[in-house]
Amino acid sequence: MEAVATRNILTGGHATAPSRPYDPAYDPLRTPTPGQGREYAPTYWIGTAGEPPADDGPITHDIDVDVAIIGSGFTGLTSAIFLAQEHGIKATVLEANRVSWGCSTRNGGQAQCASGRLKRSQWIQRYGLDTALRLHEEVCDGMQTFKSLIKDIDCDPQPGGHLYIAHRAKAMPALEKEAKVLRDIFKYDARIFDADTVRREYVDDKEAAGAMHEPEGIGIHAGKLAFGYLRRARELGVKVHPSSPVTGWETRNGVHYLRTPGGIVRARAVGVATGGYTSQSLHPQLKNRLFPILSNSIVTRVLTPAEIEACNFRTHQVITDTRILRHYYRLMPDGRLQIGSRSAITGHDAPQDQYRQKLIDDMYRKFPSLRGIQIDYSWWGWVDVSHDMMPRITQPDPTQSIYYAMGYGGNGVMYSAQAGKRLAALIAGKGDSLPPLPIFRSSLPFPNVREMVESQMFAPFRRFGQRFLYHWYHLKDEL
Repeated sequence: MEAVATRNILTGGHATAPSRPYDPAYDPLRTPTPGQGREYAPTYWIGTAGEPPADDGPITHDIDVDVAIIGSGFTGLTSAIFLAQEHGIKATVLEANRVSWGCSTRNGGQAQCASGRLKRSQWIQRYGLDTALRLHEEVCDGMQTFKSLIKDIDCDPQPGGHLYIAHRAKAMPALEKEAKVLRDIFKYDARIFDADTVRREYVDDKEAAGAMHEPEGIGIHAGKLAFGYLRRARELGVKVHPSSPVTGWETRNGVHYLRTPGGIVRARAVGVATGGYTSQSLHPQLKNRLFPILSNSIVTRVLTPAEIEACNFRTHQVITDTRILRHYYRLMPDGRLQIGSRSAITGHDAPQDQYRQKLIDDMYRKFPSLRGIQIDYSWWGWVDVSHDMMPRITQPDPTQSIYYAMGYGGNGVMYSAQAGKRLAALIAGKGDSLPPLPIFRSSLPFPNVREMVESQMFAPFRRFGQRFLYHWYHLKDEL
């Protein structure tokens, strides 16, 4: 009881209540800011995480801080944790809506040993062998960072690895080749299973033509993890202010003036950790640097023992398939099935039921015995994909004390912890301690068509191209 009382004193107060409803049609390419004080998306994570922990309330007057972190998701909170733990710096975290309102409470809860959307073999092709090996060391170290952070957080971990299922027989040769690269070059124990082994020993996904198994992979409860990070940050003296969107940003004489509805935050350094919810107007260094895409997710009611047996779920490991527009899914600790995949192109279209129904139909193809099962949770969220499919944790301009970490491409659950650690080191002036990797030494790139990027008309062109790509990817995936 004494420990609980001490924690309440340290983190006193209560969670700031929402002042506005959830906006299901929010679109970072169309909306100047992500809003103020909006309610959480109706995700499984929020619905089952319990009451949100206390925060420090909105900004109500002008303040001076050493470090401001914009964004209170996994990256923002872990960077604040590492700033306090390793560098003695107590940051102030600014959040537009409720704490961890964006990517961190809308993802699939899959922590994989990866960052960005490229495979190890593609790292070799792009960067050369030496850099690819260092990148592998970085993500493996990131997995250890993640494990150390979550060991004292009750976030329902489901360890055991990652099962990468070939959704068609034609996908198996590429999986076998990648597994060989992982084993022979990276000394990473990837194994190949045939279809019978997958269906007999792991799960009877009717599409499975085999699989590659990776030794590292953990499923977590995203809401409980976000709330655990928040508690830990505030115990370390971090201030976390929801309902405080940055609506203006000026830099004068090395000081950043961050305008919020309640007052100006004057900061000597700023870390940006806004992910797929980065508004186009936040700062010129970030405009058009990301390609946000939508991902849908559903969670069923609790499966009966007979339904689990019919699907032959013998694992709680995180699972993805080999589609370009991939599915990610797993059996949850409480016996529900969670599955996600692509969604609409625009925020305006996202609430249309056709996208929810498509994901349900995809679930039926994999698990026909679940046809007609009740869906208890359905949501969508923006994924921060960079234009070269790799993240950046960097100081884009060495003359300005501005830093950012984003572009994980759907692999941020694990790597956000490492990114927060790296971002903290950069902000603390310890950038020389980071490995010599391009993700730390270059900025998020623009698309190739530079003149379109500079145009205010670029977003519609991007969306037009995305529709074409999705059609092409669908043909490649399904034919």
